[in-house]
Amino acid sequence: MRELTTTVDLPELLREALGTRAEIVGVERLRGGSKKGVYRVRLDGAGPAAVIVYRWAPEENFWPDADDEPPTAPLTPTTGLTPYLAAHHALREAGVRTPDLLYATEPDATGTGTGTRTADLAVVEDIPGGTLESLLLNDPARAATPLAELARTLDHMRHTQAPHYGSVGHPYPFSAAPAEQLVLDRALRDLTEAAARDATIHPAHDRLAARLHDLRSRVHPRTAYGLVHGELGPDHVLLDADGHPVLIDIEGLLHFDVEWEHTFLRLRFGEHYDHLARPDLDPDRLALYALAQHLSLVAGPLRLLDGDFPDREAMLGIAAHNARAALATLE
Repeated sequence: MRELTTTVDLPELLREALGTRAEIVGVERLRGGSKKGVYRVRLDGAGPAAVIVYRWAPEENFWPDADDEPPTAPLTPTTGLTPYLAAHHALREAGVRTPDLLYATEPDATGTGTGTRTADLAVVEDIPGGTLESLLLNDPARAATPLAELARTLDHMRHTQAPHYGSVGHPYPFSAAPAEQLVLDRALRDLTEAAARDATIHPAHDRLAARLHDLRSRVHPRTAYGLVHGELGPDHVLLDADGHPVLIDIEGLLHFDVEWEHTFLRLRFGEHYDHLARPDLDPDRLALYALAQHLSLVAGPLRLLDGDFPDREAMLGIAAHNARAALATLE
């Protein structure tokens, strides 16, 4: 069994962050994290009633190492204190709400954020209003206001542009290839992996590859890229006490084509996506990126299950749903 508790690390950390009067009265590991541990720590003292602690450590990351992409590739899933701090700073500079950072252990000189410590940790405010996902499920009418505010936030991020794509933690271009070529190359790798893992994708490999190349041929290069969260589902949007949206799980923040963001938004928000949709997005990019996202969401969840990730049924469901969606593009 993995050791996921942080009771040894937390008292000293919270004394540094909040002062000696902060006394821990409860620790709860929140569900859903596959790359870092997310803990709600309840406190007794003069400060906040609770804080959230992010913990980055090998035993918190359920993902196997990616062999085919370097860790700085823009679309490679990222994790760690260093990309978190870079993303937090970039979003705050752009005027986008994310939980207040109360304390963080210092990244080491190598920039990896690990050094000789067993874990990297950050303490952030506990946002009290739950997730936008829960509100959409329980009271969709009341969710209209934060959805409209989220749409404005996404527009603002869209216009926070850079002349090249790349992670905000690595501010130089990773490749001279245009963004759409990067997506195609990654999608072809995901297709090969998906075909090896999924019996429905395997016989359609060649047709799906041809479809990807056809969609890529219709897309023209760009010279500016907006700020993109990368995995923005309603579970990654919290609501503060006044109902305003707050973005979390921000480590993958990058400058990239906004259509990459919107294909994921459409997948995750479903019938509620109309509140976030924009009519001036490039339909050819959307088509290419949607198929690429589907293939990634077949290969990725099945790869995750090579390890001991506990919520196996959820991952199998995600892979099966996206396999069907990928195959539907051939009809």
